[in-house]
Amino acid sequence: MTAEERPFELKTVALAAFGPTLLFATGEGAILPMIPLVAADQGAGLGALGLIAAMIMVGELIGDLPSGALVHRLGERTAMILASLVSIAGLLGCYFSTNPWLLGACVFLVGLATAVFALARHAFITTSVPLRYRARALSVLGGLFRAGYFLGPFASSLVLVISPEKRSVFLIHVGFAAATLVLLLCTKDLGGADEAGHREAHHGLLPTMTRHRHVLLRMGSCAALLGGLRASRNVVLPLVAVAAGLPPSTTALIIGVAGGVDFALLYTSGQIMDRWGRLWAAVPSMTGLAVGHVLLFVVSDVPSFAAVAILLALANGTSSGILMTLGADLAPHPGPAPFLGAWRFTGDFGQAAGPLIISGITALAGVGFAGAGMGVLGFLGAGLLLRYTPRYVPHDLAMNPTADR
Repeated sequence: MTAEERPFELKTVALAAFGPTLLFATGEGAILPMIPLVAADQGAGLGALGLIAAMIMVGELIGDLPSGALVHRLGERTAMILASLVSIAGLLGCYFSTNPWLLGACVFLVGLATAVFALARHAFITTSVPLRYRARALSVLGGLFRAGYFLGPFASSLVLVISPEKRSVFLIHVGFAAATLVLLLCTKDLGGADEAGHREAHHGLLPTMTRHRHVLLRMGSCAALLGGLRASRNVVLPLVAVAAGLPPSTTALIIGVAGGVDFALLYTSGQIMDRWGRLWAAVPSMTGLAVGHVLLFVVSDVPSFAAVAILLALANGTSSGILMTLGADLAPHPGPAPFLGAWRFTGDFGQAAGPLIISGITALAGVGFAGAGMGVLGFLGAGLLLRYTPRYVPHDLAMNPTADR
């Protein structure tokens, strides 16, 4: 019986996908702010701190492509179990590391495991959830990752109050990864009925990329641009606040409120996509991010900073799950995992490139021009979405789906 034919409620995938996602993301959110601090304690210079902190993203980016083939061969649930085990090994390596280069290598290993875990849960939802619920399920999935990144730093701060040893935060993620592992082992494999079928359809990673090169190039460019705008938002807002001379406490409060607005829209995004079409979420989100980046040029005080931060949060919130949803819509069936690995690479590449673009333009022309430059790329991305989404995504999904399909 296919996913479309089975009776379905979102709660049926809560333990299999949503629970492990929140646990794993909370653990990762706990360690991210502490990686450069631990590296500094181990003697890393300023130049090396950024590199070591970036190794988790580098690991995710490099791991995206082979993770598709791995998930395809092992199945989604087994791949998530393996990723949890590898993550625990990498985290223990981080805890016991004695020099910054060993720390960086272990952080890279955690990034590889994260890529496999993320791809596996994406493929699981793609194959297990009926089409009419797909966007809502994937928007919740994306929102839970954001929730984990929000909650994680609070967990690490609590542990650091108890223990001044910064390396202790890696044990937090060990605990969350272990809890993820236990939950997965105790959860029925809901996607198992489809796995044999989609393994039979597997043609390999490179043939998959070659066969879908046109959609990966065109729609993948849209994904990279959206990923870049999302990532640059997190970098450019603090830079603009510093340039405008805003008090740090006020800056933190406004960014925190904006984060709450962003998170509050996670299910709304899925409803928009399922009821009215992918374009009704993707294009307004990309346009809103573009406008918000351009308006950073005129930020000069607290009210203007707050207005732009909220605008960016609204735009980002309405895109929760959009890249995963488009990837699921575009992926071949059966056997979506290899394509999804290549698709996720495009979005992750944009997320890695966005902050670098912001840093480069800021160094050359100032933060206002950096925001404006990213805004121009956002308008380009909105135009590409309007052009290519109806071409590659089925029309009833792109423009006018209904909840009762």
